[in-house]
Amino acid sequence: MSEESAMLAEQDLKLVDALQAAPRASWSTLGQALGLGAVTAARRWDALVDRGDAWLTAYVGGELTAQLSLAFVEIDCEPGAVLSVASALAADPRVATVEYLAGPCDLLAHVVAPTVRELGAHVPAVPGVVRTRTVLSPRMFTEGSRWRVRAISPGQREALSAKPARHRAPLRFGDTDRALILALGADARASAASLAASLGVGATTVRRRLDTLLGRGAIRIRCEIARSASPAPVTVTLWLRVPPDKLETTARSLAMLPEVRMCAALTGAANLMLVLWLPSHHDTVAVEALLAAKLPWLEITGRAVTLRSVKLMGRLLDASGRGTGRVPLDFWAAAPVPEHGDRSGDRPGG
Repeated sequence: MSEESAMLAEQDLKLVDALQAAPRASWSTLGQALGLGAVTAARRWDALVDRGDAWLTAYVGGELTAQLSLAFVEIDCEPGAVLSVASALAADPRVATVEYLAGPCDLLAHVVAPTVRELGAHVPAVPGVVRTRTVLSPRMFTEGSRWRVRAISPGQREALSAKPARHRAPLRFGDTDRALILALGADARASAASLAASLGVGATTVRRRLDTLLGRGAIRIRCEIARSASPAPVTVTLWLRVPPDKLETTARSLAMLPEVRMCAALTGAANLMLVLWLPSHHDTVAVEALLAAKLPWLEITGRAVTLRSVKLMGRLLDASGRGTGRVPLDFWAAAPVPEHGDRSGDRPGG
């Protein structure tokens, strides 16, 4: 794995950071915050997307995640079969992310489904798979939508960021909302009128639901950057064991670290998973030393470095981590029918 990062130009990094703060803001608003014209900002973004250096992703978040189940599936493959297995997994709309690791397994897949029962049914029997181990995640403490490039000032970010909405009534989620999320996955900046036309409902209805779902964080839209174009091109995953009575406070402390991309509770022997984005894999040593000093009760039980991200939250990636296509994040899609002669050796909950 090359750690050389053909990092984006400073102005492009600022544009990505601005879109991380306000992914649906108008080009005039974004341009004004960055000292650019609206046309220039839009043109620079289109160039980034065309090169696969950056893109927008939309998916379920917030209180709606309580209606879904998440699992991390560790997969061991036959020699020479890793990338073909990864490609087959990446085609599944419920497999959000697939990574090829140097670590305790060959592949790590993030799988989302409506129920725990369906998680097991949705790990396909792919030729080349030797063994799988599935661990459930009962809670996500932080995830990629909160990670920032940190290229703009805190004041610029604050000016762009929407204030969280305060709602107390339970959120109802129906077929139209599901269709809206899938439509935003195809074009996260689509206008309400365009979305309404594609869904066959009124623009006022779409605008009202968008305001509600985005305001409550029930739809997350995030701006991604290709690892090879990022100031932090290396992905490191740590499996942690923490005393149960310290799990909440530990996870909240970890979520505050700028290097942290994701922190999730697990049901296995390790009860936390931490994903870091770092300038180099050598930086892992310093991060681990920081964790030991700050959280001495924390035990690191496993480590992995990502050799290649094959899919990241629905986006298909090439060998350099650039976006090449997408698979809709349809977590409600029907589970695949298992093939005869399953050799996966699946052992859920391992």
